[in-house]
Amino acid sequence: MYLALLVIFLQCSEIYTQERVFTFNTVEIKVQPSVKVRKGAPISVICHADISKSTNFQLKHNFTFFKNGKLVFRTVSDNEDARYEIPVTRSSDTGEYQCTVEAGGKMKSSNSLHVWITGMSKPILTAEKKEVLEGEVVKLRCELPEEEPPLYFFFRKIKMNSTPKEKPVFEAYRNFSVAEFSVEEGDNILQFDCFGRRSVKLEFESSEHSNKTLVTVKEPFVKPTLKAGPSSNFTEGDRMQFECSTMVAEMRGIEIILQKNKTILKSVREKKHLKYYAVATLEDSGEYLCKVEQGRASKTTKLHVVVSELFPKPILAASMSELDENKELTLSCSINGFQGANFTILRKKSNRDVWLKKSRNVTMRVNVNDTGSYTCKAEVKGIVKESKPVMINVYAPVSKPVLSVVSGLPEVVLGKPLQLICRAVMGTPPITFTFYKGNKVQKIVTNDTYATFLDKNITQNDKKEYKCGARNNHTSGMKTSNILNITVIVPIRNASLGSIPYGEVEDGSETAFLCSVKEGSWPIHFRFFRKTDHEVLLFEKSENADRVMWRKEAMNRQDTGTYYCMASNRANVDVKSRPITISVILATWQKGIIAAFVLIPIAGAVAFASWWFLFKKKKAKRPSMEMSGSALATSLTSEKLARPHNDGDYYSGSGYIEDSENHMKSTDESKGPDLESAEVEYTEVEVSTLDLHRDSVENRHSRIHGHPDAT
Repeated sequence: MYLALLVIFLQCSEIYTQERVFTFNTVEIKVQPSVKVRKGAPISVICHADISKSTNFQLKHNFTFFKNGKLVFRTVSDNEDARYEIPVTRSSDTGEYQCTVEAGGKMKSSNSLHVWITGMSKPILTAEKKEVLEGEVVKLRCELPEEEPPLYFFFRKIKMNSTPKEKPVFEAYRNFSVAEFSVEEGDNILQFDCFGRRSVKLEFESSEHSNKTLVTVKEPFVKPTLKAGPSSNFTEGDRMQFECSTMVAEMRGIEIILQKNKTILKSVREKKHLKYYAVATLEDSGEYLCKVEQGRASKTTKLHVVVSELFPKPILAASMSELDENKELTLSCSINGFQGANFTILRKKSNRDVWLKKSRNVTMRVNVNDTGSYTCKAEVKGIVKESKPVMINVYAPVSKPVLSVVSGLPEVVLGKPLQLICRAVMGTPPITFTFYKGNKVQKIVTNDTYATFLDKNITQNDKKEYKCGARNNHTSGMKTSNILNITVIVPIRNASLGSIPYGEVEDGSETAFLCSVKEGSWPIHFRFFRKTDHEVLLFEKSENADRVMWRKEAMNRQDTGTYYCMASNRANVDVKSRPITISVILATWQKGIIAAFVLIPIAGAVAFASWWFLFKKKKAKRPSMEMSGSALATSLTSEKLARPHNDGDYYSGSGYIEDSENHMKSTDESKGPDLESAEVEYTEVEVSTLDLHRDSVENRHSRIHGHPDAT
């Protein structure tokens, strides 16, 4: 009975379980009244779960709300809706919202929804100090307590009657930032403020400006005074005096500097006064600056000074700027409208000035080494002025130039360029070189001691005469070189090799090899080679001709091979002929000896074989004749005795001719008067054993064909 109840309970449980089936269709999130509201307005974030059920049963729903991935609210409800209320919104409530619903072991999340709470909170600005000295820094702190990073902060320094200076700072992880502003000269009362900015969905939103913070600036020292005496207008040679002073609260770290055009003239430390003295020159005109520094504080005062000219710069005049060596040169120094000056004439060099004469004028006979720059100086009341330099060029005449080929020899290969060089051993540069081909000018070059000319148009029928001329600014004019005759070398073309005899040469005979070229300048260098596993030079010779012959007196079998020749001249190009093949064969007398040595043994062997054959034949003739006679007798006797017999009996008797032993035996057994007479008869009619034998064979075969019963 208990078992039946258990089965019924399990079945009911299964039916109950099967009936409580549900599934999430969607989970949605929305915001009321809008996803974009002004700061301070209330909003409701609503999460709704759309669920399908097999039957109408109750579910517990666990709702979880997230903002930017962080949990902000959680609730449990029997309904399929839940609300997250924000009665007073702040800008920090801006973000991505999402909700998740969990029920009966199942969970589903909504899509994210962006909510924008417009209107940032007002930043708070504080200053580390309310009173600072010039040169110090003001440290500021700007905070947006209700905002979340990342944030942009903008600090502003506000001065009266000037545009505010702005300094931006980005903070990725903090809702506050700090900045420093230096206090500069002229800053008295300063105001500072700040504002913030954030980025929302690629749009920027700025906060209102913070409270203004007032900072008072104190001077560590007063602005310096700069004086020049006896006045700010001077004449060259006057004594100038400058004085720079200030009032300072604390001497430690104070420094006074006097400058002109960024050049420091003098400086003092931990003193209130600076004095500077100098003799006035034209270069001293300009703006002077007195600067007082202490720490970061700095103040300046400017003064403009004018220095009038006492006398103008002297002028150096030369009788000639370009002249031949050994000529006289006069230099004169003067000042327009001024007489009472002391003059000195000098020659300027790279490392020093060479004093020539302390006078207004100087005359000298010059040489090439006197080429250079000259100047003069004038001195009045301690003021020294120098003239502009005058360049003097002294020329030595050029020597006769020498024209040569750069490569050395006065020759050129046809088709190749010819490079010439013209040199002048003596002569003051610059020298102008002129190149001539024949009488035509080819090139003009100005250089120091040499010049080059490249002639690319070299032909076989071209003019081969070259010369060059050289001249400088010397009055002697142009000097011309000797005429240079150039030899045009024609390269070798088409080398060929021949031989007499050609192809086959008898051993020991003489062979003549002829190597020739179709074109080429003399002398020509000929070389003969035999090609084996390596190149073998056989003969070489230079000739003022387009061919050369080489005789090989005694050829041997080792001289068999491939031959070729090469020809070259001063064009330095080796031209190779086509190869020819020479085969060395036996001479006629060598063939005769070989024939003699070969044929005599053969003839002897043949003669001996013939003699041996005849000897054997004669030796075998006697027994053969006797046996033939006996066979004939036996045959005759058999004919007489066997005539009554039939052909088969005759055939059996005639078979003894093929077997010599049986034949002899039967004759011995049948001796008698009739056989002897038969033998005599054989002797009279016998021709040869071979004929009898052939007849007996023919007779036997005739008997075989004639009697079909024979076996």
